[in-house]
Amino acid sequence: MVHAGCEPEHIAYSVVPPITLSTTFIQAYPGKKPGIDDPSSYGNGYFYSRQSNPTRGLFERALAATEDAKHCAAFSSGLAASQSVIQLLNSGDHVIALDDLYGGTSSYFRQVATPGMGIDFTFMNLDDIAKVEAAITPKTRMVWLESPSNPLLKTTDIRKITAMAKRRGLIVVVDSTFMSPYLQHPLGMGADVVVHSVTKYIAGHSDVLMGAVLTNSDALNTKLRSLQNLAGAVPSPFDCYLAMRGLKTLGIRMEASQRNAQKVAEFLEKHPLIEQVNYPGLASYPQKALARTQSAGSGAVMAIFIKGGLKAAGKFLQELKVFGLAVSLGAVESLACSPAIMTHASVPVEAREKIGLTDSLIRLSIGIENTDDLIHDLDQALNKAASEM
Repeated sequence: MVHAGCEPEHIAYSVVPPITLSTTFIQAYPGKKPGIDDPSSYGNGYFYSRQSNPTRGLFERALAATEDAKHCAAFSSGLAASQSVIQLLNSGDHVIALDDLYGGTSSYFRQVATPGMGIDFTFMNLDDIAKVEAAITPKTRMVWLESPSNPLLKTTDIRKITAMAKRRGLIVVVDSTFMSPYLQHPLGMGADVVVHSVTKYIAGHSDVLMGAVLTNSDALNTKLRSLQNLAGAVPSPFDCYLAMRGLKTLGIRMEASQRNAQKVAEFLEKHPLIEQVNYPGLASYPQKALARTQSAGSGAVMAIFIKGGLKAAGKFLQELKVFGLAVSLGAVESLACSPAIMTHASVPVEAREKIGLTDSLIRLSIGIENTDDLIHDLDQALNKAASEM
């Protein structure tokens, strides 16, 4: 992660690759593009920065190496990345999607892809392979999942899903944002496509908006590169530089966040105001054995259910001092949110209730602060919430 994609440039041989802000590139002769030999241009040279940019290419190559992927395409946001994957499909196609997805993804599927593109979705639990196979129609082309899921932290058996999908000729897409490439490699488990919100753990500092799509398929990569260029949802060179800098410290940040998360989860599980904690590192986590076979750690996001409903949840969140009451996750600072009225408010109420996404749910993203400070903050906020019940 520290050195991937970061060969010294060949002018000053600087340790840190330069940020190439130029939108256009001088040609020695009409049609003779510069940079054909630069691996970050993928043999295409440089013509216009929407098509290819040296800084973006460096970041894509670095992230591909970290994910053990052959190809990576960076986009201007996580949802832009997801949209590009959906654009691999045609009107009338059908997608089987996990019922517990990031609110933006779910809303994009329901509010844009279906009415605007004519793509049908079946949202369901993917634990029972027989039921998943029964949901396949002659028009099914793709299975989309997150593991762990957002916000309920469900783990889906990626190997079982991909084995079934290969038999049926389906593309499997795994959003692996919660684990990051440091902890999980879905392509190695048979997935065709991996999606990341680079905004989260990869960049890691709440100052970059970006997404990425990774694959080992040359055919899919060709289509994704075309979409990246022609739809034009590309990240800026400066954002690519920031994301590449964040990638260098991904390992140590994930380790620090995980250590904190384990202690926080153990504390919360024993607190009388907490009804349930969903965190893969706990012995009580229902899919702990499966999670261990798929990832090298438990991550640093957890779902907790507080007693007292929205009133208690609201008071608890309001009283936090170290944790920030904000959406997003995966950064150095700890964040807390109420998915039902924040990140997943646009998801239909009946869809939320069906999967157990209630007003009592709070999502915590654990950062790298002092562990005792985090636990003390949670304890004082829970005590104030309990005093008003």
